[in-house]
Amino acid sequence: MLISLYAIYQFISASDFVWNIEKPEGYRKRGSGTFICPNHLAGYLEMILPLSIAFTLTGRFEAMMKIFLGYATVVILAGIAVTVSRGGLLATSVALALVALWLLRQRDYWQRGLIVMVAALAILGGFYWKADIGPERRERIDIAKQVEDVRFQLWKPAFAMWKEHALFGVGLNHFDTRVRAYRPAEPALQARPERVHNDYLNTLVDWGLAGAALVLSCWALLGWQVARVWKYVQRSQSDLGAKRSNKAAFVAAGSIGLVAILVHSFFDFNMHIPANAMLAVTLFAVVSSHYRFAGEASWHTVRLPLRIPITIFLLAALGYLGMQSWRRTVETTALAKSLRAESNSDAQLAALQQAHSVEGKNFETSVALGGVYLERSLQGADGYKELAGQAIQWFERGAQLNPYDPHGWIGKGRALDWLGKHDEAAASFKKAEALDPNGYYTAAYLGWHYFQISNYDVAKQWLEKSRSLMADAKVNPIPHSYLKEIAERLAAPARAN
Repeated sequence: MLISLYAIYQFISASDFVWNIEKPEGYRKRGSGTFICPNHLAGYLEMILPLSIAFTLTGRFEAMMKIFLGYATVVILAGIAVTVSRGGLLATSVALALVALWLLRQRDYWQRGLIVMVAALAILGGFYWKADIGPERRERIDIAKQVEDVRFQLWKPAFAMWKEHALFGVGLNHFDTRVRAYRPAEPALQARPERVHNDYLNTLVDWGLAGAALVLSCWALLGWQVARVWKYVQRSQSDLGAKRSNKAAFVAAGSIGLVAILVHSFFDFNMHIPANAMLAVTLFAVVSSHYRFAGEASWHTVRLPLRIPITIFLLAALGYLGMQSWRRTVETTALAKSLRAESNSDAQLAALQQAHSVEGKNFETSVALGGVYLERSLQGADGYKELAGQAIQWFERGAQLNPYDPHGWIGKGRALDWLGKHDEAAASFKKAEALDPNGYYTAAYLGWHYFQISNYDVAKQWLEKSRSLMADAKVNPIPHSYLKEIAERLAAPARAN
């Protein structure tokens, strides 16, 4: 409820910040609560909404608590509305329909359930039909829709990637890097997508059919458990009325909340957002734990001898996760410090070295270190060759840590061209081209490389391709400056003749 209130405040005040962090362009003027992306807040709330409705109407609580739960339900519903998430609204609609269907089957609750559903639909409908959305906010929402619609263009290269690695996938969290080799030459696909924006297709890409079958088996087992235990968690209805049951409310509403996130996950990557994934796993675990009510055979007591190794295992896991979290915190702090420091300064170099000392397998840190040494070398001071050599070592390390990322090869090629080793540079740029044939950044530096060796015709082709993929000169300045220089050089012989 508190997160929803924060989201409502963001929407009403047109705030573009989550605490002191500015939201990206596509997420502005929408409620997101403590999440950066409004869609992920909708995913979080849509799992909770069925629980709040079920506990309000059928739970065993005192009157004051029920009043509080009722208010919380209204606020949560409003929180979903201000996210302006189409996938979230679809999932919420499915959840409300399933809750209504469940309540209509309850003899003592169908009337109030029908009233609640009508009221919920009225709140959502009234918000979108009557809300005063100014021109600037409407323009921002239209921009958000355009950004989000790129997800549908991502599905085609993702499907092609999975087809080539159907059984075991490309590897965990590899989509963001490897999609470069599969994406078409489309300006809309130049940003880093991070995920497929479809958890089902993302699972196939990462894990293949083998991993998807494991995930599917867990959900199928949960469905079987809910169907098996349902009659045991319900209270019997009689002429005197039905007895209230928190167990029935939780099993029904928790299951519906999980259905909602499954619907939303077809259009987003909620299961890769830690808060949403942890909430889904918690609901999954608590709903499945009600299977013990199916009979005495389902009860298991962990006695003292077995508690010792289990406790040791849990403590060891907690210690390991705590250590990893601390390392990640130190690394993230150092990387943030490097971004705040002056470009190529000693402070930036020291921060990147600190991040590398904590986590030496982060290829992006290695490439960033190579970039600092290369920029220092390009200044032409004494020792520039040694600095370029250090840059090449860092770029090679980055390329070794992630052989599917082109930035290490691009950086190495730039350093080799600077040292006059154009043949070696050509081989490095060739590898970058194979990894990212339709990326504006790669195309720009391929054009830059051919300019260095005075092959202006080929340089012009690559630079024009880069500009067609990213026309913004602030984001992609290389084509604009070098195409002008090429035009002047090609025109010079003509003027001389």
